[in-house]
Amino acid sequence: MPRKRIFFLLVTLILYWHLFPSFSNAEEKTQGIVDLRILETTDLHADLVNYDYYQTQTDHRVGLVKTATLIHQARKETKNSLLFDVGDHLKGNPLGEYLARIRGMHKGKVHPVYRAFNYLAYDAIAIGNHEFNYGLKFLNVALKGANMPVINANVYSVKKNKPYFMPYVILKRNVVDLSGAHHELKVGVIGFMPTQIMSWDRANLEGKVFAKPIVDAAKEFVPAMKAEGADIIIALAHTGISNEPYNPDTENAVYYLTQIPGIDAILAGHSHSVFPGPVYEKLPNTNIDTGEINGKPVVMAGAFGNRLGIIDLQIEYTAGKWKVVKGTSLTRSIADENGKPLVKKDKRLFKLVKPEHEETVDFIRKIGL
Repeated sequence: MPRKRIFFLLVTLILYWHLFPSFSNAEEKTQGIVDLRILETTDLHADLVNYDYYQTQTDHRVGLVKTATLIHQARKETKNSLLFDVGDHLKGNPLGEYLARIRGMHKGKVHPVYRAFNYLAYDAIAIGNHEFNYGLKFLNVALKGANMPVINANVYSVKKNKPYFMPYVILKRNVVDLSGAHHELKVGVIGFMPTQIMSWDRANLEGKVFAKPIVDAAKEFVPAMKAEGADIIIALAHTGISNEPYNPDTENAVYYLTQIPGIDAILAGHSHSVFPGPVYEKLPNTNIDTGEINGKPVVMAGAFGNRLGIIDLQIEYTAGKWKVVKGTSLTRSIADENGKPLVKKDKRLFKLVKPEHEETVDFIRKIGL
């Protein structure tokens, strides 16, 4: 064999031995590491369309038809994502009032809010305090149109002394790690709301349900979720953020939920604020840059569909279990501070909710508002 050919083969083998292990090691280092994006809407208050029913004109600062575009974009940016709503989605504007008090919910009809949620394929939704404003009968009929788990862990049936809703759900999802390998991830999702519903909606709820303190319910159910096999746990917390001294009826309990072992991320709501944001920069043990409170990622996406909340988790499979190794949060807005639109509306979603939107506008015109 010619010397040149022998030399070429030796060089090739040396390069292969040096390069191939590095490729193998790189793949091993990314195997079992998953980037998981969690998306939040909250306090929509029936603002499905970018429209101000009081001024009877387009309003680019509100509307799920705009938030939906942000949802589509955020999903395209990652291989693994989940979408949740944190509650207060049925009541809050003339469309919600018209559907509940004028037209009513009839058997077999799907409320446009849940039609929108079904179209966007929400993974689970929480119940907020305003869902009770039209009474339990209306709510129960409307919820039959939701194609995803509806959860709350701290509202109990008086008759049965058990959670009135499904307290939590464990979602089994196929995820792809950084090396391209597939895994089954069990995502525990639990919901909460303020105990003040018993005074705010006494006429609708007294004698039918009662509310347990948020933190007490979390301490009861989170260990049960872990025992049931939840790899990570996400709280859909229809409650705000405050470090005021805790008591059983604390309305804004997110800060204290971050201190509960086992909860990995919190989607907050209720107070219509934005986290991470400057309002909370003096909150103890809070990192506004990463969106963490007491080391746990938290997000609150304003209200009326004006923002999409995002938590990006990196989780790793090690020692036989999944562990969150990093979490950051942010929000994205549908309009700038002057109300100039930053995204276009989702035309397919608008078409789905257009009939009820137009009915509401026509009704408002007829009564001369």
